Amino acid sequence: MAPALPLSLSPHICILPSQDLTDLLTSSSLPSLPHILQSFSPLPQVTTRTTSLTSVPHTSFALRFSDLVEIETACREDDEQRAVRTIDWISARISHRCAKWVEDFEKSGERENIRTPWWDELRRCVEGDHVPSKTEGWNHPVAVILAVSTTAPNPLQAITALHARPLEFPSWVDPNILRCTLIIHPENSPLSDEEAGALFNAVKKQYGLHSYLLSLAMPTPPPPPVPVPALIPRLPPPPPPDSLNSLPVTTAPASPGLSPHPNGLNTLKLSEKDIQQTARFAREFLVMSLLPWMEKCVVDWNENFSSTRRLPSRLFSSTRRLFGSPSPSPTPTHNSSSSISSLPSRTSLSSSIVGPGGPGVSPPSQQRRLAEFATILGDLKLAATVWEALRKEAKGGSDILPLLLSPSPTLSLHASNALASMHLQSPEPRPHEQLSGLKYAVRWETGIASSDFIAQPLDGERWLVWAAGNAEEAPSALLLAHAALLSCRKQARRRAALWYLTAANRLEKCGIKPLTMFFLRRAHELYSSRPRKSLSPSFWESEGETPLDIQGIDAIVSGIEHPLGRLLYTTGDVAGAVRFFLGLLRGSSGYPTPLSPLPSATSGTVNEAAKIPGTDKVFLDDFRVAFAHFKATSGNSLELTDLKLPFTFCLVRQTRLRVSGDATNGAGGVWETREDLWKTFWKSRGRKEGLSSTGKASINETFYIDIVLRNPLDAEVNLSNVTVTVRDSNAMDPSSSIPFVEVEAIDDIVLAAKESRTVPICITSKRAASLVITHVTYDFLSLLTSTEPLVYRGRRLHDTAAQRQKPTYAPNVTIKVQVEEVNHKLLVDFVDDERLVFAQGERKTMRLWFSNAGTRPIKELWLVAGQEDEIWMGADEELNDTNTIVPDETIQSLNSLAPGRPHRVLLSDTGEFNPGDSIELPVLLHAQATGDQELRLLFVYRELDTDQFRSARVTRYYEVHRLLDTSVMVRPCHSLDYFYLVNLELSNLSSFEEVRLTQVTSISPTWKCGPIAENALVSLAPSQSSHLFLGASRWGAGAGSQETLDFVCRKLSDVLHGRTVEVSDPPPIDLLCSHISETTQSIDLPSTRHFLHCGRRTAVSRALATSHPHIPTQSHPFIFPLHNPTSVDFIIFWEIPSQQRSGHISISGLTLGASHGALEKIIEEAESAKVKRSMYAETQREKVEVLEAIRNSEWNAEMNPLVLVLQKPDTIVHDFTQGPCRIPVTFTLRNYSLTHNARYVFRLNANLPPDPPNAYLPPPYTGRLTFRGGLHASQSTTIRANLWITRPGTYGLRGWSLETEVLEISPSADGVHGVRVRHRYRQGPSSDDRSYLVVCG
Repeated sequence: MAPALPLSLSPHICILPSQDLTDLLTSSSLPSLPHILQSFSPLPQVTTRTTSLTSVPHTSFALRFSDLVEIETACREDDEQRAVRTIDWISARISHRCAKWVEDFEKSGERENIRTPWWDELRRCVEGDHVPSKTEGWNHPVAVILAVSTTAPNPLQAITALHARPLEFPSWVDPNILRCTLIIHPENSPLSDEEAGALFNAVKKQYGLHSYLLSLAMPTPPPPPVPVPALIPRLPPPPPPDSLNSLPVTTAPASPGLSPHPNGLNTLKLSEKDIQQTARFAREFLVMSLLPWMEKCVVDWNENFSSTRRLPSRLFSSTRRLFGSPSPSPTPTHNSSSSISSLPSRTSLSSSIVGPGGPGVSPPSQQRRLAEFATILGDLKLAATVWEALRKEAKGGSDILPLLLSPSPTLSLHASNALASMHLQSPEPRPHEQLSGLKYAVRWETGIASSDFIAQPLDGERWLVWAAGNAEEAPSALLLAHAALLSCRKQARRRAALWYLTAANRLEKCGIKPLTMFFLRRAHELYSSRPRKSLSPSFWESEGETPLDIQGIDAIVSGIEHPLGRLLYTTGDVAGAVRFFLGLLRGSSGYPTPLSPLPSATSGTVNEAAKIPGTDKVFLDDFRVAFAHFKATSGNSLELTDLKLPFTFCLVRQTRLRVSGDATNGAGGVWETREDLWKTFWKSRGRKEGLSSTGKASINETFYIDIVLRNPLDAEVNLSNVTVTVRDSNAMDPSSSIPFVEVEAIDDIVLAAKESRTVPICITSKRAASLVITHVTYDFLSLLTSTEPLVYRGRRLHDTAAQRQKPTYAPNVTIKVQVEEVNHKLLVDFVDDERLVFAQGERKTMRLWFSNAGTRPIKELWLVAGQEDEIWMGADEELNDTNTIVPDETIQSLNSLAPGRPHRVLLSDTGEFNPGDSIELPVLLHAQATGDQELRLLFVYRELDTDQFRSARVTRYYEVHRLLDTSVMVRPCHSLDYFYLVNLELSNLSSFEEVRLTQVTSISPTWKCGPIAENALVSLAPSQSSHLFLGASRWGAGAGSQETLDFVCRKLSDVLHGRTVEVSDPPPIDLLCSHISETTQSIDLPSTRHFLHCGRRTAVSRALATSHPHIPTQSHPFIFPLHNPTSVDFIIFWEIPSQQRSGHISISGLTLGASHGALEKIIEEAESAKVKRSMYAETQREKVEVLEAIRNSEWNAEMNPLVLVLQKPDTIVHDFTQGPCRIPVTFTLRNYSLTHNARYVFRLNANLPPDPPNAYLPPPYTGRLTFRGGLHASQSTTIRANLWITRPGTYGLRGWSLETEVLEISPSADGVHGVRVRHRYRQGPSSDDRSYLVVCG
């Protein structure tokens, strides 16, 4: 069984009727002969034969009949012009009928399982194209029927004239055409039946056997009309040049006798006998003339095709020559550009074809005509072979092979290859390329079974999209729409929505609104149908969403809804347009949409926001216009009463209640820390009075609801009548009004794109009540009244097993405020509110204002500051005689890192602060940290010892600029007067002010620093630097150093062994304060010591948090002390005389002296201890990191304690005529350890080779070359060696080595203390040592 081919691939027969036949049909109320014969196509049950004489049955065989003159005229029209007319004609037909189609389609209720009328119309219009093409031969005529009637005066002469008429086809039309003769003999003919038979015999004898006599009754009057199949619509002929360029929308060219039936059917006025006779003629013509002639052509052409595909004769020439076989006669040559060489001249019309044609255009090749004929006859094996050969030669075939081959992935490649040469993906494809792609798509969809076309591996709907390309015409849009329909049948809804949207966008440009709206609605319906996602319920719980609350891609949704809304608005459905426009306002996602303007190519470099502009402004303007129009025209319509915004402006979780004196300013965590600090302090004193919660308002006092509004749109919006809804929590009716509460309403707020703003709304209550703030209301764009709840879901509960198994949440969080009478109320604020700018380290006195606004006195007041705030309640101490002391002073430090405690504040001498009283108190602030800072002070107060404490808050912002840049460099001192030489470099960062250094103080438990030169302190000019050289020597009169080391070792041992750290403070330690100043200012003043303690604690705490991240910070005060016994801090006091500003900065983190791994023993014990296995790798990793942090800490520092210093003369002058000279060289060894003794071995090498890099002579040491000895802690010794110089030169003083053993006391079992070696070191000259001695003769 041969597959059914598309109608456009059926044989094309042209008919040339005589004038008498035309008059006869007109008088009988019949259409033209091509239309009559077309009504009998297709013919059922037709059998064809292949080249192997195999019968191929056809259930139906279609024929296409056309008027010869029309075809000849159409061939003369330009291809591009005809393609433009065809596309416009199809668009006009669709536009004219689509409204009725959409209405009927929506009434049917079927959406996916029926064929759409617009696709059927498009298919019929494409299949109705019958004009021959230069690129393919399907429309080229295969036969011409010359028809006359016996009513002619001389029928034989008429037949002769028709045969003598040449075919006026262009040269590129295939001349291989079968000629047939048809004689119609009506009953009213002047010739009798015998005469008609004689005429038929004469014609058959003269013009061949392809002649037919058709006897018809054709009574008068005509018989009743008989329904016949509808004719395929065909493109009307081009209008005359002088007429308007209009395209009539008709089914077919007008023809008498073929008119539409009142019920929509086409009819034909023929009797039953005439119908049978005509059907008999059509079958005889097909079976007895056309098919045998085509089969013969296929056989002949196949012989030529097979001969060209045989192996070359050269391959067999040697065989024939060797075996003596004669050469066969040469095969006649054949021109492949023509298909007529093998046909008998009797049936060929090659000699009679004339007409214009391009010189470079030839008829279809014989090979292509062979493939087309074989396809029509059902010889699919031969057809596939020939088409494949043509495809390999790039002569076509890829468009037909998908119709002949079984489904496979190769067919998609054939379809892609057929469309590749048309450049359909270019921005503006040419019309004839669009029309060719349209033909291919229709043939594929019609010729391939639907089940195979949309299934894998074909995915035929993608072929339609490829054929549509980028053409913005109605036919291309319908290709996309049909592809979307096929995708729906495959349940590919997202893809179908995309293609429906693309089709709607193209139809909208063509002005076809009914189909545009229908496709947009289908796209919206399909895209809104969310795909089912098999996700765990835990996923939605973790994300805080529901499976139904899924956001799509905004660019797709807006691309669907916005055009649909505009179409609704233009068609009068304003309410529907308003809903769509409002639904589009979801906030920009940053993706470009079809409505987003593209950035200019000449705009240069712009930011990303400018490259991808949002479309919210477009949607917002459309909504504003549509809704304003609706309100102006609808009156009191209730159609949009349920309209709600799809987004919210209010950020509920950031909305806060603010009462008078409650200065949170977004720092709720800071105030909670202050309150926790107070509660811990008060609990440590054994008291149980708590701290009452804040957030209570007073009667007749204004409190505020700080609503955080965020504009989610990419456009400016305005909100009017912004207010909140307040209800009494104790009221029986929640909706009842509260007359004693006054709520502010803000007239208008303008929010820029993506702007966030905090809007305070004032509320005042005239009596005590418990109020709940439930909603915020506003008028969006001053048009749409909207309400948003001020409530959000509580936290997820995990306390019980049931709560962990089933999601359970705490009660919803609402904004509540308690309004009560005022009994105790303290108001605190700074007196000055000017902008504060500090220099780093500056001390400035500010004043705080306190006022009792309650009705009861206040008898107890405490100040709670932050752990890093350096603040002192009271004025700065003045320098007087009692403050002037000696350059050195000793103070004792608690040596604790514990945070500062709250400070008791006295408001009056009597200790009672009565209602209505106010007072100003000084507070001293030291600004150490640079940048933008904020000072947050918490004051807690009460009246009686049994009362709960209440709190007041005050905040002050200030800015700190750097004033001095400091750096410290330390190296061992070559002089025995000091151990170290300290270079303190100070730079004035100010560009305008001079800074005077008033005092430099060093603070250390072990070291004393003093100036090396007099008048060390200088004034620093703007942007100038100065160096201050200090000498550091050991100070051993203080107490607490060894106790501090033992405390740290004990505590860190507990940490390494996993024991609980005991809550105990470090031992106190004595600190030596060495001052450098003309008039020494003691630091043992309360405010100064407080500031120095706070600064040191902050620096050490930050360093510990960085170096020991796995040790809890709250346990640091019980493990680490405030001062390392070997540390040295420098305090630099400065002043700016021109501005009367002063302060001090601290330099910490410097340690001097050699250490010897004080924690080495406990680290070894921890490493050698039995390790408990843990199932958690993270736990073991943290233990290793804790151990490494302690090993690398300053408490476990380890280094060589001995330092060697060479002392030598620079240049020696000696007269070598008197003999060699002996030159002494002195080496000084110093033990920089503060706790351990050391032994040493110093060796000199007198046999060194020359030093090539420096060209120094080796040092000729003489005398004693090895020196041994011991040094106590901080002790030094001198080693004297000699050089025996025999000639002048430059001698390098290298060639020495120093071996050091660090000793420690080792207790034994019998109580006798011994000495053991703790560390061993070996050192020599460094690689960059350039010590030398110059000896001149």
